[in-house]
Amino acid sequence: MELINHATRFLFFTGKGGVGKTSLSCATAIALAGRGRRVLLVSTDPASNLDQVLGIALDGRPTPVPGVERLAALNIDPEKAATDYRERTVGPFRGVLPEASVRQMEEQLSGGCTVEIAAFDQFAGLLGAAEGTDGFDHVVFDTAPTGHTLRLLKLPSAWDGFLRDNTTGTSCIGPLSGLGAQQAVYAAAVAALQDGARTTLVLVTRPEASSLAEAERTREELQAAGLANQRLVINGVLVQPDTRDDLAAAFARRGREALAAMPAGLRGLASEQVALQPFELVGVEALRSLAAGVSPVGVPEAEGGGAAVAWPEAPDLGPLLDEMERAGRGLVMVMGKGGVGKTTT
Repeated sequence: MELINHATRFLFFTGKGGVGKTSLSCATAIALAGRGRRVLLVSTDPASNLDQVLGIALDGRPTPVPGVERLAALNIDPEKAATDYRERTVGPFRGVLPEASVRQMEEQLSGGCTVEIAAFDQFAGLLGAAEGTDGFDHVVFDTAPTGHTLRLLKLPSAWDGFLRDNTTGTSCIGPLSGLGAQQAVYAAAVAALQDGARTTLVLVTRPEASSLAEAERTREELQAAGLANQRLVINGVLVQPDTRDDLAAAFARRGREALAAMPAGLRGLASEQVALQPFELVGVEALRSLAAGVSPVGVPEAEGGGAAVAWPEAPDLGPLLDEMERAGRGLVMVMGKGGVGKTTT
């Protein structure tokens, strides 16, 4: 992966669900550590699967990754961050103020604003507080799907401006006096994000029209927010389809057509393509091989002509729709990880 040769201190991998952000961010972090760099891998996704991909249990503290010297990883857990934030704020007043006043403080800090800001506070500290990452040469962020990430990346500037301009002395999470100490951290986070020599935004996409369109919208929003150092990685490109396989040939053709119609803004970015892999991208060896562009030792590539897969019996949607039609109403919830086809279903 050419990106590894141009790695700045902070690397953000962003894109729509299912494009391969986690695989590519993990592969990049492992490759940088393999070059002797000290690397911290951070997930900002509330539905993070770093644990599954790396095969270790993670929390909000840097945890060494087995099998990869100089690499540590952590998950930013919004709910845990909010719980810790509330206790830091309310704890000193227990036994000092009346119980009713303490409950009122807890109620004020129980909303979604507290959850968002507490998680953001941890994120901003990784960017703007030297003591948070001074032991690492690179900090690689595996982010949530695009919308969540755009908001996260804009929050440092928004809160820095709010703290400077607010005249009421209050916010959705209580008095601003407790946040004043963080203003320097937020300002430093803004400076880091907007400094192209320190921060790179890696737009991850697939060779699909919808994925490329979302990458272009992200590029425009980040550019407008002052985050101009961007690179494009097109993941999952089928480079040598078996022409005897109609499905593979159609998949490759659709990818070529999508790339031919790529938005002009994306064409102006430094970019690279990552081939569709014939092995599962789970575990350190598979991720190391992804970065190197080779098949992992001990993991055979898939071959055609194997035995048919025995799929479990599953009902189709027809009976469900018939039942709802007879009832005259109904509720269907479609769930699954990013990129599995929830919207299409």
